[in-house]
Amino acid sequence: MKIVTLNGQNHKGSTYHIGRMIADKIDGDNEITEFFFPKDLNHFCAGCYRCIEDVTACPYYEEKKAILDAIDAADVLIVTTPTYCLHVSAPLKSFFDLTFDLWMVHRPMESMFRKRGVIVSTSAGASTKRAMKDVQDALFYMGVPKIVKYGLAVQASNWPQVPDKIKAKIEKDTDAVAKKISAGKPGVGIKTRFMFKMMGSMQKKGWNASPTETEYWKEKGWLDGKKPWNTK
Repeated sequence: MKIVTLNGQNHKGSTYHIGRMIADKIDGDNEITEFFFPKDLNHFCAGCYRCIEDVTACPYYEEKKAILDAIDAADVLIVTTPTYCLHVSAPLKSFFDLTFDLWMVHRPMESMFRKRGVIVSTSAGASTKRAMKDVQDALFYMGVPKIVKYGLAVQASNWPQVPDKIKAKIEKDTDAVAKKISAGKPGVGIKTRFMFKMMGSMQKKGWNASPTETEYWKEKGWLDGKKPWNTK
């Protein structure tokens, strides 16, 4: 399988190591591609809305395209983020801001509805729930149907300092996460189906940001009953 990891910081800390362990443990002869933020996309969304009419009009389109092409071709997305002030890291949040036009309400990528997603977050001691929720929201609204979360307080500020007892737990836990991701094809749940149907109704009624979006949905056949998760 093709695996893409989106890492919410440049250095390879505890969060990165756990994400990489999962990638390495997924069954198969896998191809792993890694991106790091802000290194691979060091911009904030300007809120210009130019992407709504034309995706290539984003001032950072070329940088985004290299990442999105890899995501489009991937079977598995692994998103890692340290917990910063109880939430997702700013560079990773910026990436999701720069790709808001790919949410279901706009022009979702067809391939997203057939992917597996993994979210990894660590902290020194605080809860990782809200950081993972930030990522889960983005992946869900992009259409990813199967998402496995793994968060852990590692009681350290870097990977070498993580206690051996916790590293042993991580080794065991990552086996289980990789097994979940390796098993079967991702099924699209009722929540995603409902949201997609609702977004389709909005497109039909013209409750959208641009006629370009409605045209996109028409070209995909989604306004005539086709579903992105049924496309091979």
